[in-house]
Amino acid sequence: MKLKRLHRALSFRFVCLFLLSFWIFTMTVPSNAQSTLTWQSPPAAIDRILDAPLPPGVTISPNRRWFVTVERPLLLPIAELAEPELKLAGVRLNPQTNSPADPYTLHHLTFRDLSGGEVQEVALPKEARLGFFSWSPDGNRLAFTITQQTGLELWVLDLPSGNLRRLTDPILNATYGNPCRWLPGDEGLLCKVIPAQRGTPPNLPLVSPGPAIEENLGRKAPTRTYTNLLQTPHDEALFEYYLTSDLERISLEGDRMLLVAGEIVDEAIPSPDGNLILLETLHRPFSYQVPISRFPKKIEILDRTGKQVYEVADLPLADDIPITFGSTRVGRRRVNWRSDRPATLYWIEALDGGDAGSSAAQRDALFELKAPFNEQPQELWRSQYRFDGVLWGRDDLALVEEWWYDNRLKRVWQIDPQNPSREPKLLVERNYQDQYSNPGAPLTTLGKYGKRVLHFTPNGDSLYFEGRGASEAGVYPFLDRLSLTTGEKERLWQAQDPYYEQVEEILDDEAEQLVTRRQSQESPPNYYITTRQGNGQPIPLTNYQDPAPEFTKVHKEIIQYQRADGIQLSATLYLPPNYNPQQDGPRPTIFWVYPQEFKDAATASQITTAENTFTRPASFSPLFLLLQGYVVVSNPKLTIIGEGDREPNDTYIEQLILGAKAAVDEVVSRGIADPKRLVIGGHSYGAFTTANLLAHSDLFQAGIALSGAYNRTLTPFGFQGEQRNFWQTKDTYIQMSPFTHADQIKEPLLLIHGADDSNVGTYPIQSKRLYEAIKGLGGTVRWVQFPYESHSYRGRESVGHILWEMIRWCDLYV
Repeated sequence: MKLKRLHRALSFRFVCLFLLSFWIFTMTVPSNAQSTLTWQSPPAAIDRILDAPLPPGVTISPNRRWFVTVERPLLLPIAELAEPELKLAGVRLNPQTNSPADPYTLHHLTFRDLSGGEVQEVALPKEARLGFFSWSPDGNRLAFTITQQTGLELWVLDLPSGNLRRLTDPILNATYGNPCRWLPGDEGLLCKVIPAQRGTPPNLPLVSPGPAIEENLGRKAPTRTYTNLLQTPHDEALFEYYLTSDLERISLEGDRMLLVAGEIVDEAIPSPDGNLILLETLHRPFSYQVPISRFPKKIEILDRTGKQVYEVADLPLADDIPITFGSTRVGRRRVNWRSDRPATLYWIEALDGGDAGSSAAQRDALFELKAPFNEQPQELWRSQYRFDGVLWGRDDLALVEEWWYDNRLKRVWQIDPQNPSREPKLLVERNYQDQYSNPGAPLTTLGKYGKRVLHFTPNGDSLYFEGRGASEAGVYPFLDRLSLTTGEKERLWQAQDPYYEQVEEILDDEAEQLVTRRQSQESPPNYYITTRQGNGQPIPLTNYQDPAPEFTKVHKEIIQYQRADGIQLSATLYLPPNYNPQQDGPRPTIFWVYPQEFKDAATASQITTAENTFTRPASFSPLFLLLQGYVVVSNPKLTIIGEGDREPNDTYIEQLILGAKAAVDEVVSRGIADPKRLVIGGHSYGAFTTANLLAHSDLFQAGIALSGAYNRTLTPFGFQGEQRNFWQTKDTYIQMSPFTHADQIKEPLLLIHGADDSNVGTYPIQSKRLYEAIKGLGGTVRWVQFPYESHSYRGRESVGHILWEMIRWCDLYV
């Protein structure tokens, strides 16, 4: 009996010890082992909001008559993300549909006449996936594509009849760029189509023909850390196969006329009068080091039959552009048609060899050449800095812009194209980061040839400008009239409390009637027709409802505070629904960050966040944590300043900590945040910042980092705002790399990444290597990688799971 009792006791003890050991094993092993979970969902209240509709997408016809809306799904089923994909020369394409992989497709089309009338729905095919919208020059037709299983069809909506017709079968080639452009009048569209005799795709060789070899013979050719580049001869063959198109004219009856056969068409742009075509095609030699935008490019002018009448340029491979910001390729670039002339080309040429790091009195020259192209090009303007853009107005007036990164300078000049010897007039000169001095952007309207030109007042001596209106008083968008004679501005309209309201279009030449997009903290964004003068009520054009009423009791506030060195900072503070600091006490708080570099303290201190906006979370927004009782501090300014000749990143860590500590101290002093329950998080450069703050400070108890880069030696030729290479400033690269300080990351860190991240520098291996470093050093870390996802996250299942991970991590550690 004693032996039996002893045996039972030992057996019971063995079972208990076994169960205890098994429990300990199951609790500890997954943190150091690979595990796979099924898709998880956040709490039901959050999960529901993920499926709520976004505000409608809107496009207004160029003749200012038609108002068209579409539904915009933010998230896609994972099955759509899992569709076949090829990654070639920086292009991600779907080989089944000959269109971009992971496209942003739209649904449910409506239109209405802005002069009056009811909303009319367009009878689309069932579950139609729309894309590539394009208005005809006269504004009475809207072309778009519908994606079928085997490709993209071309459709046209006629207005005002509302008649919808399909012009083609799924033959369009949209693998790179817009597949179609309108011709004038009733002539139809110019389209890239799949070659009729294309055949089957090139087969991957079963056995490699030889080793991969790259060689450089003393030529300096630095490049950024590009992704999805060509890697093999088979990639080159696939690139040519899928991007090669026939160029055709497609009539409004669906008739097709071949103009150019079998070319890798980059652009095909009709002249404003429709008599000529600007054709840009790519050709060999391709590169394994740079993306498609740097490939050799032939630029030529064709007549209506597809015959060449003028060769503009044949640009070589641009794989040696310096990494200094503002550097560019040499030769004729940014070639296009003047929008105010029937057939006049313009282009830019670098005067400094394209090297922004070189010393040069002038950087760029603007040229034009009118048809029939038998004269010498005429130089219109030279810039001291890098050319940034041109807006054509009329024969005697255009606006040109130049910019420069090192001093953050932006200039806008008024030039006289018909009299280039006339001295340009400086309209704007400012620090482009100085939002308080931002005069806004000039508005454009439909010109004589159906293209956008500057919108003059009826007397022709003034232009309209619209802008965000940031100032010390807040952010209030405006509409101004600028006299070209005196330079004086007149404020015609400005948003008023409690609204954040922007001008989307002016409906008459006197700017008396406006289409605006209005919202407030309580009312969601909707479109209205607003009369600038008088007391008439705005006419609603849309009726978008609050997708998440749970957030109506969230408190939102722009808070201001100072860094220890006196720099003024700000952040957007969100408090959970029905939260009372005096009664409820401090809460766990998440800080969601993204730093920015500046050249002076004054611009770094400006408040540029609008307080009157309607805020509802979407995608993986940290604002969802408000429903779980967390306080959220969104975008606390982490300004990295480098005045004079100093580079901001030389004191990146020191300034990062100063900014973060100031934000923490502010919300803790308000009795809102519990200093022992703080989470730091961010996406991309914010993820990089998150890891750095965990490594170099003890301010936070946990971190969440999505899609970051953590080892800057893997991006040796520059990153973010850093334009020096690793060998020029090794200490900066090493000090800024949280990977090199992984032994100092003692707080739990959640690392999330998309398996197909195509952003420059943020390879998925960045997160994996940091995970392995922290794990190997005994830290607490979790690595989650999402299939089919790129730099941002668009899969419905992915986003739901990310929120589940974030909430779980915060609940577990703070």
